[in-house]
Amino acid sequence: MFTPANDDTLAELRAALPDGTFRDDTVRYLTEPRGRWQGAGVVVAPSTTEQVSRILAHCHAHNIAVVPYGGGTGLVGGQLMGTDGAAPLVLSLERMTAIRDRFPSENVLIVEAGAILADVQAAALDMDRSFPLSLASEGSARIGGLLSTNAGGVNVLRYGNARAQCLGLEVVRPDGTIWHGLTRLRKDNTGYDLRDLFIGAEGTLGIITAAALRLVPRPARIGAAMLAVQSPQAALDLLSLTQDRLGDGISAFEIIHRQGLDFLSEVGPEFKQPFQDIPDWMVLIDVGLPAGLSPEDALEDVFAEANGLGLVTDGIIAQSLADRDAFWHIRESIPEANRRIGSVSSHDISVPLSAVPDFIAQGGPILAEIGHFRINCFGHLGDGNLHYNVFPTAGRNRADYEAERPAVKKAVHDLAHAHGGSVSAEHGIGRLKVDDLEFYGDPVKLTMMRAIKDALDPKGIMNPGAVLRGR
Repeated sequence: MFTPANDDTLAELRAALPDGTFRDDTVRYLTEPRGRWQGAGVVVAPSTTEQVSRILAHCHAHNIAVVPYGGGTGLVGGQLMGTDGAAPLVLSLERMTAIRDRFPSENVLIVEAGAILADVQAAALDMDRSFPLSLASEGSARIGGLLSTNAGGVNVLRYGNARAQCLGLEVVRPDGTIWHGLTRLRKDNTGYDLRDLFIGAEGTLGIITAAALRLVPRPARIGAAMLAVQSPQAALDLLSLTQDRLGDGISAFEIIHRQGLDFLSEVGPEFKQPFQDIPDWMVLIDVGLPAGLSPEDALEDVFAEANGLGLVTDGIIAQSLADRDAFWHIRESIPEANRRIGSVSSHDISVPLSAVPDFIAQGGPILAEIGHFRINCFGHLGDGNLHYNVFPTAGRNRADYEAERPAVKKAVHDLAHAHGGSVSAEHGIGRLKVDDLEFYGDPVKLTMMRAIKDALDPKGIMNPGAVLRGR
């Protein structure tokens, strides 16, 4: 179907691009964090939008598949193709990192797609603003990939997904033409919102090369609390109580099971135990309040009321930024501990908020019918997104469970679907979940998605096999 990317098919392109654009060391571009897939391809790293345009025009003319590559942190295989078939051109945005413009009075930052999230956050801070997209991989994840997957993270409760934090885009289409859509307008009712087509499309419709990002004022006072709760239902009731008392002042509301802390104790990273007696369930609440309001007092009032209602049994309220950082270190270290243990099957699911307790209560017994596992359930309770990950029992490793892995995955996804949920809350579809999208997805939605793909990428060269099955 596709022409392989090799010295013969790329000779003209190599001659047209500056020295150093093609990468000789390609190993890191052809693997993914969980080590389940190996990719193939020739890697090119343009430094300008015009070079991206030239690359795509060449690939379009010669029918060469293109795989966009951001920070390589994706967990669903969207950033690499397998070794079967014609080798693709892997297009890395790592050299396109410029902050193009700043508009402090508009709360807008114009950045190139290769900019690392932490650097964008720092640029916003220099403007006395905040770019509130925040996730564990922010030191390596790039803006283009985050927008292409509509990334979530810990602050979705207050600020929304990546989509809500973007005003406009610059995109190179599959044929090399450039859509100059870097608008800074909040209101622009002039037809279809093309921006939203490319956000979440995982590079299957074109290459995002720059974005106009929406910034927010920095909260004058920030604080956090780690509270022990009786159960997931108590955590949900505590969320409702906290929203009633603090409203939009809640930046994040995370649920953590003790298994996550047990894994940290077992394999690291090192952390400070928050409680003398580790409870089965905890929540981490993060708040940002206006000047004149005390986060500590507000959280103490919430704790007192929740304690009176029997929702919480213990709690620690941060008295300093160091305390707050220690709480977040625990939460942000759990994925690394998970990686060190090695999961049988990891799941990024979401269900309606009211269904969270039943989902958790039913999940354990269902998996016990398949085998003996350890379950680490944690995540963003405020938006119903759970990372429901299944691990080997102590002394065994994930290789021992390869036969059970498909059944585990199906059981968890069936349960999420039965509760009206999604099998991909924030990680995307990539290549890992194409079958799931076809099995659980609305057929009419899939038909419309295919029509959009065929219209914007008629040759199917953009990230083939990701999101939608290749033809």
